[in-house]
This record gives sequence, C-alpha cells and structure tokens, in this order.
Amino acid sequence: PKPFLFFFDRCLGVAFAVWFTLLFVIIIVPAVLGVSLGIHGFYIRTLCRLFEWTTSQMELRAKLKNQQLFKPHTKGILPKSELLSVQENMQELRSSAHSRRSEPQFDLADVIYFCQKGVESIVDDEVTKCFSAQEVESWNLLTRSICRFPHRGLRLTLLWGLGVLIRYGILLPLRVILAVTGIFLFVVLSTSVGFLPNAKSFLGEKVHLMGYRFCVKSLTAFITYHNSENRPKNGSICVANHTTPLDVIILANDRCYSLVGQVHRGLLGMIQKAMVKSSPHIWFERAEVKDRHLVAKSLPFTGTCVNNTSVMMFKKGSFEIGCTIFPVAIKYDVRFGDAYWNSSKFGLVRHLLRIMSSWALVCSVWYLPPMKREEGEDAAQFAKRVKAAIAAEAGLADLTWDGGLKRTKVKDAFREEQQRLYSSLSEDTTRSKTE
Repeated sequence: PKPFLFFFDRCLGVAFAVWFTLLFVIIIVPAVLGVSLGIHGFYIRTLCRLFEWTTSQMELRAKLKNQQLFKPHTKGILPKSELLSVQENMQELRSSAHSRRSEPQFDLADVIYFCQKGVESIVDDEVTKCFSAQEVESWNLLTRSICRFPHRGLRLTLLWGLGVLIRYGILLPLRVILAVTGIFLFVVLSTSVGFLPNAKSFLGEKVHLMGYRFCVKSLTAFITYHNSENRPKNGSICVANHTTPLDVIILANDRCYSLVGQVHRGLLGMIQKAMVKSSPHIWFERAEVKDRHLVAKSLPFTGTCVNNTSVMMFKKGSFEIGCTIFPVAIKYDVRFGDAYWNSSKFGLVRHLLRIMSSWALVCSVWYLPPMKREEGEDAAQFAKRVKAAIAAEAGLADLTWDGGLKRTKVKDAFREEQQRLYSSLSEDTTRSKTE
C-alpha cells in the first residue's frame, strides 16, 4: 500500500501543479496585463449555438403538442391604449357617458378615469416591474428559469443536469478562487499604495485596473465596448444606467474612474475602504442629511439598480456642476445570466454567487458623444435629455419615475400635481361655459 499511496500523492501533486500553471498562464497573467487569449469569445459562441439548438428542440416539441413555447410574461397584463392627457381622457369619458350637461365643474364620469388609472397601477404599474428579474425568451439551461419552459424532454433534461455539474462543480469553484485572489491582492496592494503618497496616483491606477480585470475574469465577463473615441476624459462626469454594482467593474475594466456612491457594509464596505486609500472616491450615507449636503457640494451622483429593461430618472445634482457629461449605455445579455441586483431580496454576496453560478456575464457598453448643458436649459431638463440618449442607444424604456420609489412611498407632490391638473381642467371648463 505504501508504493500505491506514494504514486497517488505524486499524481495528485502533478495534477495540482498542472492545474495551477494553466490557471496562472491562461487567466491570471492575461488579467494583470489586460490581454485576451480568445478563450472567452470561443466559450460564448459555443453557448450561443447550444442555446439555439435547445430552442429549436423545444419549439419542435411545442409545435407537436400545439402549445406555446413558454409561459407568457407577467408584464403587459393590461392592454394600454395610446397615452392621452388628462383633458383628452376626461373629454372621451364624458362624451361616452353622454354627459353634455350645463353643470361644468364636476361629472360623475370623471371618477371612472381615476379608478381606471388606480387599478392599472396596482395590477401592472411601470415602477414595480422594473425591480423584478427580467424574463428570458428562450431557455438558457438555468434552474431559475426552468419553470417557464415545460417542453424540455429527456435529452434537454440530461443536458441541463450536465450544465449544473459544470457550473457548480467546475466554473463556480474556479471563479470563487479567482475572485478571492483578486480581492485579496487588491485590498493588500491598495492599502500599501496608500503609504506611498509620491507614487499614489500612478500606482493606484495600476492597482485598480488589475483588481477590476481580476474581477472581470472571475465573472467570466465578455464585454464589448463601442465608440471608444467617446471614452470619458479626465475632469468630466460619466453618467450611466444602473443594473448592478458590477457596472463599476464593467466600466473600470476599460479605464479608471473616481466613484461617488452609497456606503456599504460587509464585503463591499471592506473593498470601499481599500479603494479610498489609493484613489480619490466619495462614499456617503444616503440616510444622513449631513452626508447628503456634503456630497452635494462636491459631486452628487447616486442611483438605484433597475432590471436592465429601462432607465429611470437621474438625480439633477450631477448636471448642475456645469462640466461636460459623458453618457454611457450598458446593456446585459440576459440569456447567459441575470445581472440585476435586487438589493431588497438578495445581499451582495448572494448576488455575486448567483452571477458566478450562471454561464457568463455578457454585456455591451456604448460610449456616447459628450453632452453639455444648452443655453436656457435647467439641470432637470439636461438630465432628462441625457437619460433619453442612453435609453435610445441601449434599447431601454425611458421612464420619468424616480428609482427611489423602490424603497419609499410616493411623494405628496405627485398626488397634488394630479389634483392641480384636474382642478385647472374644471376651472377652464367653468370659464368657457360662463363665457
């Protein structure tokens, strides 16, 4: 038995050495140098072919049974007609109710409009569905979307089981090792750079780039950057739509940024403390009034994660400074995994594990031409114009709602605005009837 154990130990040692060498040469060295060997591209193309074959097999089974390929989406429950103003809606309701009487101030049919809008908001509002996971149109062999695709069959079920073994048995441990290695190196090196004030700027940038690239490799992220000539310049502000905290890694993989954001605790809080020691960043507590006022004097820029389907209202503070704005649009491919972070449902560590146990993180980044505030344009209008440009480039819905509605109640000002609109409509009607 001793020669056998000796032989087994030698084989195990050789296997570990080979595995670590491949890991070092194929992943760690390219991550540090910022180069690609083309392995990620081949992996993504293979997954695309696999998903296409899976969809064709399920479509064939659904066609034989004369059924739908997948269960319909939950969004879009109510058929909504073309958006009309309050006045147009009122006139339509009053004419349909034949209420053309001489009493101008109030009509009982007006209640129907507000009841209809209230029920629509409860059943299928625009805000709530922006904070739920985005649905996929075809099955991506992930367990979290398996319930929507009943036409699987034995072969696809076996393929799904093989995918579970690959994702959780090979990819997840490898990604966790890379992430832990990258975070450990980043925290140690970033803290060390903090003690070198003369070389802090140069070394801090290199350490940050290395840390971000390690994280990109650990997520098996495949990023396509478009219009690099519009990449943000120093002394400007970069504004982007927000889906996950990993948006920072996606952008900083291409160049370094000074960040402004919410203070976090746990793992992310530890990383934030290390980042500040080697590069200028601003972290603040959103709930603290003093912190908000302090940040408002420097660079007010906050956001709420939305589920990769729309862009919500930008805070106007970043647009009041007067410098050039570089808009950036980020769009994730939901086929390979859901990048949206529902912070009210999952913690950051669980969110990272969900992404690491997916197939990959695939996204496109568009650098838009720089934009400046036009003459006579206030900060809110400028923010709205930038938001519309980002939404149009990434093919996202442009919403006027504040992302803060995810955690807070609707402000009284919104209700009062609707009341003023109806009141002014009644007054105008009264005035026209009197004349």
